[in-house]
Amino acid sequence: MGVYLSSPKTDKVSKDGENDKLRYGLSSMQGWRTTMEDAHAAYPDLDSLTSFFGVYDGHGGQAVAKFCSKYLHEQVLKQESYLSGDLNTSLQKAFLRMDEMMRGQRGWRELARLGDNMETVTGMIEGLMCSPRSGQVNGHFDDWPDEEESKSYYAKIRGPQSSFDGPNCGSTACVAIIRNNQLVVANAGDSRCVISRKGQAYEMSKDHKPGLEVERERIRNAGGFIVVGRVNGTLNLSRAIGDAEFKQNKKLPAEQQIITANPDIKTVELCDDDEFLVLACDGIWDCMSSQQLVDFVHEQLSTETKLSEICERVFERCLAPNTNGGEGCDNMSMILVQFKRPVQAGPSAEQQPTSSHQSMEVDKDITEK
Repeated sequence: MGVYLSSPKTDKVSKDGENDKLRYGLSSMQGWRTTMEDAHAAYPDLDSLTSFFGVYDGHGGQAVAKFCSKYLHEQVLKQESYLSGDLNTSLQKAFLRMDEMMRGQRGWRELARLGDNMETVTGMIEGLMCSPRSGQVNGHFDDWPDEEESKSYYAKIRGPQSSFDGPNCGSTACVAIIRNNQLVVANAGDSRCVISRKGQAYEMSKDHKPGLEVERERIRNAGGFIVVGRVNGTLNLSRAIGDAEFKQNKKLPAEQQIITANPDIKTVELCDDDEFLVLACDGIWDCMSSQQLVDFVHEQLSTETKLSEICERVFERCLAPNTNGGEGCDNMSMILVQFKRPVQAGPSAEQQPTSSHQSMEVDKDITEK
């Protein structure tokens, strides 16, 4: 089976929602790819003060992207730094925590459940037969062992995959947290977040490619190399969650591995000039520049109020007529968040938010088109 289908799958999975501060629309489309490996998360009411949106672009399989979609926002909420208002630290720890959680028999079993091929399904069945069942996974917080408990936890497990180092597939992660008038964006990989400020594209993340000097230096210091723009000749991005085969240098911390999940984090104070933000995977950015996408969304907003419909129109614009060129042939995912006016400063970031049961519910009103 080749990389591409004989004709694209253009069915779209879309959703719209809002609260008193913003409204959003999202959509995803498989396109020409043989499998859909993107995932996303949208929690406009993560808690009483905070909204969370994220896109995850998988490679080598969908399991890691789906794992991040399911667990990353929960891990942000679990950090002590989150309740104290330190969103940057809570995001960084949550990103790195994904790799920790996917190790060992527990992580292997959950990845197998989220995977999509026969080998994975076989592993899932075996894992369910021999693995401990503590911490029922139900979309809410579970009892996954904390970092300091991991070694003793896995030492107690005696069964297949108890020494599992993590998946060799991976995923980008680009997430945006909005609390009052503060926007915090964390990114690992080549998905991207852009805000429109008075019609001008303002990039809240940078694409992590092996050619960047800081990325190249880390890769080489960790024992890796770059061939034709690919890490160790295979991976065309330099940061990702998962990809355990690139994170095996026991002498280095997670932040200094060949491939790292450590995110770049950027914060901006929102103002009345900020109209909307876009989170999208590289299936969009390969076809449109940040400014081109902002201009396109502005044009669509003049006649269309349903934001998911605008996302779908972006896909239609980007979708290639054939697979000869490569661009426009990838999976496509996009979240469009429009700020309601006026943007006003609310309680300080240090104010402790209250929890929201709604934020942890599994999305039930997704529609397929």
